[in-house]
Amino acid sequence: MPLELNIPFTRVRRTVYFGLVGLTTLGGTLMMTAIVSAQGLTLLECVILALFVPTFACIVVPFWTSVIGFVLRVSGRDPVTLDVTGSLKRPLPRGQVRPRAIPKTALVIPVHNEQPELVMARIEAMIQSLRKVTLETDSVHVHLLSDTRIHSIAAAEVERWMELQSRYPDFPIHYRRRDLNEGRKAGNVSEFCERCGYDYDLMVVLDADSLMTGEIILHLMDLMEANPDVGLIQTLPLPALQRSLFGRLVQFAGALYGPVLAFGQAFWFGDTANYWGHNAIVRLRPFRDHAKLPVLSGRPPMGGQVLSHDFVEAAFLRRAGWRVIFVPDAAGSWEEVPGNIEAYSRRDRRWAQGSLQHLRLLKGERLHPLSKVHFLLGAMTYISSLLWLLILVAGTAYVLIPSSHGVTVAPPLLIKAPLFSLLIFTGSLLFLPKMFGLIACLSNDRDAFGGALRIVVSVVTETVFSVLLAPVMMLSHARFVVEIMLGQSVGWAAQDREGSDLTWREALGTARWPLAVGLLWGGTTLLLSPLFFLWMSPIFLGLILSVPLVRWTSLQSFGLRSQAAGLLLVPTETAPSDEIIFVRAAKDALSVEHDSTETEANGHYVRCAYTTTPSKSYHVQR
Repeated sequence: MPLELNIPFTRVRRTVYFGLVGLTTLGGTLMMTAIVSAQGLTLLECVILALFVPTFACIVVPFWTSVIGFVLRVSGRDPVTLDVTGSLKRPLPRGQVRPRAIPKTALVIPVHNEQPELVMARIEAMIQSLRKVTLETDSVHVHLLSDTRIHSIAAAEVERWMELQSRYPDFPIHYRRRDLNEGRKAGNVSEFCERCGYDYDLMVVLDADSLMTGEIILHLMDLMEANPDVGLIQTLPLPALQRSLFGRLVQFAGALYGPVLAFGQAFWFGDTANYWGHNAIVRLRPFRDHAKLPVLSGRPPMGGQVLSHDFVEAAFLRRAGWRVIFVPDAAGSWEEVPGNIEAYSRRDRRWAQGSLQHLRLLKGERLHPLSKVHFLLGAMTYISSLLWLLILVAGTAYVLIPSSHGVTVAPPLLIKAPLFSLLIFTGSLLFLPKMFGLIACLSNDRDAFGGALRIVVSVVTETVFSVLLAPVMMLSHARFVVEIMLGQSVGWAAQDREGSDLTWREALGTARWPLAVGLLWGGTTLLLSPLFFLWMSPIFLGLILSVPLVRWTSLQSFGLRSQAAGLLLVPTETAPSDEIIFVRAAKDALSVEHDSTETEANGHYVRCAYTTTPSKSYHVQR
């Protein structure tokens, strides 16, 4: 099966895609203009229209991406090469051993205050998987790069590393802990590239919660060997091993809708794809020489070190002439996600700052135009939430305060045909991508998701929760943008990957602002215009119920009940691979063996199982 990454019609693809996005945005803009200018444009109406255009465009972009991805999925065409046979799919049946030599490759795993047992379990699962498919395991080395600041966890890392190496003496496993974690994760990887840049040809970058099969790792190596002008290949890491209701909702949405969206992205990304910082393979020396991050002038949050390093590294590689490819049809790539909205939002806050920093790079010389599009779309992920909030507030003022535009808005105006048409149009753009994912699943993978009936019920369940949680996330993202604009920077704490259950007090602390806004905004609207309150009820309901939503979705018991009922099932649950089974067993054993204790780290709290503190740090390089 061919492995050459020939990407035909790249310019035509992007022209068609962005043409569709532009025409659809223009159509929505004209519809909105007709609505607000029916009796002449006022200042408030101009503000609403100005806010509407970029926000509507942010809906149109993923819609057409999903349309294209759906067509490619159901037609069986590869999204990169457009080959009907799928040249990027797994080249060997699972379990077949590859006898020939493979390039020297490092599996690089940066960690920061993580649970060592689970980190080592994921590494061990990948080692076992690699040994099943290749005889050349001495060509693949593991490098655990520790930025851990808590001495008890560092000591446990060393202990678990030595145990793992003793079980696999023929598989090189290196451990190194830095004295100072300059540059955070990006600095950790960069330091490795400087130290070991001539020891390896390729580098598979993983997060502490990443998991990949031996088949996909070797397949990525084959693709890099067959395409010497490719500098980076990004896979699609799907969420896995989730237990809380929130985690299982995210996991289900990622598994069902994610591939359709990813196929569309790979179609118009072409040879200028993005990089997500993990579950990707990199040509080491070009990455070392060309992907060095700049230090932005000024102080954080908009200045200083770039927090979201991956987009920038991909852009710099592409600027140097190396192709960057997204391969979404490579099964066997997973990650884990935060188990509750509080942890999810905390991670988003850091990403928001990094994404807004990217706006300062839009004037970068010789950057590929599509790399700048990636920067802009990444920032708009968060800015659009603020714009949506402002539109809703302006729309409320438009209806409730007639003097703001000189026209009394009677209830019949709310149900006129133009407004209905725009609502239906917008709703279609929002919900059709879910239908595309559902149809693609029913056509090919229904058994892997529990069967047709369970899939439909799960889609309805996920949709209801996504509608209710959307205004909560909108307010969170809007607050992030405002904080960044006001100069408030964010720290870098370890992610709480394992804990999920939130108490009512913690849920109230997370959702106090959505609750307050929902009560004030919804109560005022209900008092002044009950009919408009009904139109806005999905927004108000999500905000008013935000505290119980945050609490209930965090519970592992609710997640396990949904799984027992056959809802929100995904392939890693119905037909788990050996790697998933191994890591799940390690998580189960750890949850039984240890009661999590709260340990303070960098001003935040992480759940860990260590209470002893050694007298010194460990610095080991094998």
